[in-house]
Parts: sequence; structure tokens; C-alpha cells
Amino acid sequence: MPAPCAARPASRAAPGRLAAPALSGTRGTLRLAHARCWLLRFAALALLPAGPAQAQLPTPRLDRLVPLGAAANSTVEIEVAGPDLDGPLVLLADHPGITAVAVPEKPNRFALRVAADVPEGTYDLRLAGRWGISNPRLFAVSHNLSELTENEPNNTPQEAHELALPCYVNGLSDGNGEDLFRLTLRRGQRVVAECLAQRLDSPLDANLTILSAEGQVLASGSDEYGRDPLADFVAPADGTYYLRLADLSFRGGLPYRLLVTDGPHVENVFPAAVEAGKPAELVVLGRNLGPQSQAWEQPGGPPLDALRISFTAPQQLLQQGEFLFQEHPTTHSVLPTAATCTLVGCQIHPFPGCGTHPQPLLVADTPVSLEAEPNDNPQQAQATPATGPLLAAGRLQRPRDTDWFQFIPAADGTHAIEVYCERIAGRADPYVVLQDAQGQRLAEFDDFGARYNAFDGHVRDPVNTVQLRAKQTYFILVRDRYGRGGPRFHYVLAVRPAAPDLFAAAIHSQNPGPGGLNLGRGGAAWVDVVLHPRDGYNGPVTISAEGLPPGVRFAPTTLRFATSGSFVLWADADAPDWSGTIKLIAEGRQQDQTFRRAVRPYTRVWPEANIGTSRPTRELGLAVRDQAPFALRLEPPELSIKAGEQARLLVKAVRYWPGADQRIALSPLAFPGVLQMQAGEIPPGASEAEITLTLNQGVPEAEFTVALLGQSQVPFNKDPQAASRTPTLVTLPSQPVRVRVE
Repeated sequence: MPAPCAARPASRAAPGRLAAPALSGTRGTLRLAHARCWLLRFAALALLPAGPAQAQLPTPRLDRLVPLGAAANSTVEIEVAGPDLDGPLVLLADHPGITAVAVPEKPNRFALRVAADVPEGTYDLRLAGRWGISNPRLFAVSHNLSELTENEPNNTPQEAHELALPCYVNGLSDGNGEDLFRLTLRRGQRVVAECLAQRLDSPLDANLTILSAEGQVLASGSDEYGRDPLADFVAPADGTYYLRLADLSFRGGLPYRLLVTDGPHVENVFPAAVEAGKPAELVVLGRNLGPQSQAWEQPGGPPLDALRISFTAPQQLLQQGEFLFQEHPTTHSVLPTAATCTLVGCQIHPFPGCGTHPQPLLVADTPVSLEAEPNDNPQQAQATPATGPLLAAGRLQRPRDTDWFQFIPAADGTHAIEVYCERIAGRADPYVVLQDAQGQRLAEFDDFGARYNAFDGHVRDPVNTVQLRAKQTYFILVRDRYGRGGPRFHYVLAVRPAAPDLFAAAIHSQNPGPGGLNLGRGGAAWVDVVLHPRDGYNGPVTISAEGLPPGVRFAPTTLRFATSGSFVLWADADAPDWSGTIKLIAEGRQQDQTFRRAVRPYTRVWPEANIGTSRPTRELGLAVRDQAPFALRLEPPELSIKAGEQARLLVKAVRYWPGADQRIALSPLAFPGVLQMQAGEIPPGASEAEITLTLNQGVPEAEFTVALLGQSQVPFNKDPQAASRTPTLVTLPSQPVRVRVE
């Protein structure tokens, strides 16, 4: 039975080596170009500063975990790496059943214990140390599979490790070499090999190849889930076979987790949408799904198995307005993404304990209809319910497949049309065309979503609102922009009367590198908040915090006239040291409706400037540490201003550190576009300055919250006893001020 939704994803070979396939033709050229691209990309990363660009005081960064996973009811030794990991270090997990203690005499190593009752899935591990809390890294927990460790040397057939299936192998890539594993298989035995690297926050770009004992390539895989490869293979005869894992970028030393199984392996679940609280029949597509499954032909590939199961999504998911995951959703794009930031639903795990991955489901309050072929043109358009919204689950089953639907609105008004595809781990890049009964094209729309600093919630899914007339016939086309098709090209089409709502997300992104939210006593820090208003929502959104430690404070922060902003937290001068996680809440109001939504937390994955590589987390990490170098406060804390006029604010500075008496440059922090401020400064040695704010003409009555940034050079040395200190650039926010437009 499926598990319930869980709230916690070529040159000639040297003698004695297997022959490598030649990289010839277009495919080989592309692979070499791809490898060179990643070499240049990570060479550039190596030149980035170890500390943040804006705030260069130390902040711990967790770059690597080895190994990337373990079995439940086991203990493993974990090695961590990254800058500013000054001790004593504590390893924190987002599940109470995962605990760790430092290994004596082994710096940056922990004995990590996974309790027997920790569900299989992925979990965030964070480090807390001298300078605060780090960004999270993913750690996988398995059930019922062997956990092996790759050991060098294993570059030749004679050195290859023998694998007993099913199993996980935790390893490190070779630079110019490869990792070889030996398999003893029966004729007709179907084996799936899958490398988990990008999905577990590792930068490895791997390739998998299955070879005969003579070195003949029998199957290979690359870039199946983002950069992570999969190889699907049926043994043609009894005998010995080899599995080869190679690093396409030749960097080496990058961790991976290799699944090799002859057990169930799930490709996806169809339909990928269910009505909350109602039993639904789902078709699981995959491999080795058992004797009750049936063959399902896929274009251009070996047959898959299809197995029918029943599933009921909890009704409360709709009230929560969240996406609950057992395995972090990291398989949705080529790079880590915040694709699920606008998805309400959960994951389903059809075969728990087998190494399969949970599959995402959209949960709705509408019955789900299934797309039926033929519907390749408007004359064959699939009829939909005569009244009420449309929620249709479809699949672009073959290349150049086109799906047409007929829709008749029950009432005049604004309707939302959207396609869920990337958000439910579909592979298509769909676009939508809307036309009337006379064939006139009324609208065509494509991608949507926000990109803001490190946050990337921009997806390939089309979303838009249109004006429709009651009892008029409309035709809707769904197609992949590149004419592709197959089992993973599934989607859900939703057409409904507009119902304003909102989604909110938060991410720490003050610097090019991943990091945690760290507060110095007496000082402040901020997170970026990103809003996705739905169906024309245009009311205020107020952000607050829950689970704060003693001495940490906030002011309810209202975002208005913008879909992004900042949320500032500050610590009292006597706040105690603390490390942990907190939650943010968004509350909205439009006309007579109120909304309360969890602010979904995200983390930057890689320290790449100007590239949003973000993924979900379950909670937002926070730490309180040593005294901040300075703090800024605005007076008055509430400010009234009329449209088209100016107002003045007094910026007061408290300089805590000796020598922190240099100029403090002042600039706006994520101001809405209706409010302007000229850059200002607090002169050297001074404790206050006045700034002028200007409100645009025509701004209606409203309230919103803003803060300033202060940037100054302060003397710093990691060694408090050092005689010299280096001038270090520090950027800190002020406490916020509420602006009332009269």
C-alpha cells in the first residue's frame, strides 16, 4: 500500500582497463563541451572569496558532507568541509531521530546516529559553531537496503567491487579515473542504476555506463534528473557485468550516492493530481513493479511496468496551503530550483523501503478528469464538465503530441488558466493557447514565477488570467514547446474562476555563498521574502516569526506595492547564544477574505553570483553569537507621509566595537518602487544622520514596512588577542520603520 503523505528527494584504454566508448559525433562533442563548461564554471567558483561579498565577517558554510546517506538504525562517521568552521562544532538535523557527536581527535568529523524510526527520505544537516549556523546540506536515510562504501582502488575490472543487489553505494568521484563495480546477473534480470548527486547538494556531473565482461557498452545514462544519470538494463545472459561511474567534469573528490537495484523503481505516478479526501486510482509507472503490473510501452525506450493503486490525500492539506515532502523536491530542473513554491500537495511513496523516490501530487478541491486521446485538434477537443472548474490530468505521450480541451464557463468573469508540469516533476516545457469557437486566438502564455537574488521560483509552467464569457465555448491547447513526449511529460491543466490567494517564500541571500541567518548581539540581520500572488491578489501581506529564542525580536513587516521585500530580526545586547530553526508566517487580506500561510523556507545551494540555485528546506536556520560591530535604529518607528511629498527619518547608530567609528553608508533595503531615498551616510565618529524619503504621486492610502542598510569598515581579526586587525566591510540592516500613506 502507498505510504501516506509525510511532512518530514576516449581514447584507447590502458592495459587491464575496460575500454571506454569513443566520444565521437555530435553527442560526444556536446559532452566534451558540457564538461569544459563545468570545468570553467567551477574554476570560476574557486576564485570566489571564501567569505560573503557584502558581509565579510566569518560565517560558517557547509560545502560538503561525506557520506551523503545512511540506513535507519545505524551509526556512520560523517566528514564535513567548508570555510569558517571554527569550533566547537555541533551538527544539527531537522529530525530528532538524527543525532551526532564530535569524534575526538578527528576535526570536522562526527559520529552520526540514525534511529530506527526515522522515515526514509532526505533531511537537512546544519553546522553550528563559533561564528553561528551554516546553510543546510542534504542527507538521505534508507530502509531495507544494504549501505556500502566505495573504496579505492576500483578503476579496473580486477579491482571492481562486487555489488549484492539491492544496495546503496556512498562514494567519491575520481578526477581522470572512474569507479567500477561488478554485477553478477541472471538472464532477463532488470537492473536500474541511479546516481544521486545534484539531488543531494553535490556538484558532481556523473555518467553511468553498464558494460559486458568484454567491455562492450550495453546501456548508459546521463542527465536524467537534472545532472543525475540513470541506466536501465536487462541482462541478455547469465554472467558478469560492470557498472562504471565517471565524472564528466574530471574534478574528482565529489560525493555521490549510487542506487543499484533489481527491485521496484518508480518513474512517476499518473494522474499527478487528486481531490482532497476522496479515494483516487493512480497508475504507477516504473520498473520491476511486480506480477500484478502490466506492460506499458514508451516511445523510444524499453517497456515500463504499470501498476494501479488507490490513494486518499488528507483533507487538511487544503487548509494548510502547503506542500509536504518526505524527500526534498530537488529533481524538477537542470539546476536546484524553488519549483514547488506555488504547489499545494504532498508526496506519495508507492514502494517504501525499496530505494524508490516519492512522487509529487497536486491536491485540489476539484474532481480530476483524465485526458483521453484522440484530442489532437480543436475538432477532437476533449469535452469538459458543463459547469464548474476544470482540472484535467494529461500526458504528452509521444513526440509532437498536442492536447486540446473544450471549456464552457458557467459565469462571466476572470478565470485562471494554469498548467502544472515542472512543479509536479514533469519534463515538458508546456505552453498554452486559448481560442474561441471561431478559431480566433485569444491568448498564448508560457512561463511564470519570480527570480529574486538567490531565490529562483521561475518555472516552465504557464499561468495567466483571462476574461471569459458565460456559456461560450473556448478551446485550450497544451503542447510541449519543443515537440517532445513520453512517460515523464505529464501535466495537470487547471481552469477555474479566479480565487485570489498568495504564496510566500523566504531565503537568506545576502552574499554569493550559501549561509545561515546569524545575529550578533545588539545587531540585526534579514532574509529576503518573495511573494507569488495568485489570481490577482493585491492586498497587503504581513510577515511575522514563530519559535524565536529569548532576546530575539521582530516587528510585523507588511509588504505592499511589491512582490518582494525584507524581514528583519534583531537581538538584544544581552541575548544568549542560541542555534536552531524558526518559522515565518504570512497573513494577507483582500476585501472580506483573510489568508494565513506558512512562509516556505529556501536555501541557496551553490556560491554562484547571479545564479539562483535554491531549494526548499523545512525550517529557517538562525543563530545568535558575539556582539555586532554596530546597530542602526530609525526614528520615529512609525512615519506618516502623503503621496508626492517628503518625510525625514533620523538614523541613529550604536557603535559597539572599539575602532568601529568609520563612515556608515546608508542605502534602502528592498524598498517598494513607490518610495525613493537618496543615499546618505553617518559621518565618521558620529552617531546619527538625517535622511529624506520621497513618496511617488498617486499612491493610495496604505501601510508598509521598510528598513535601511548600513555599510561600514570595522577592524576585525579572528584571534581576539591579535595585536592587529584588518579593516573589514560589514553590511547590517536597521530595525524597520512602518510607513503610513495618508
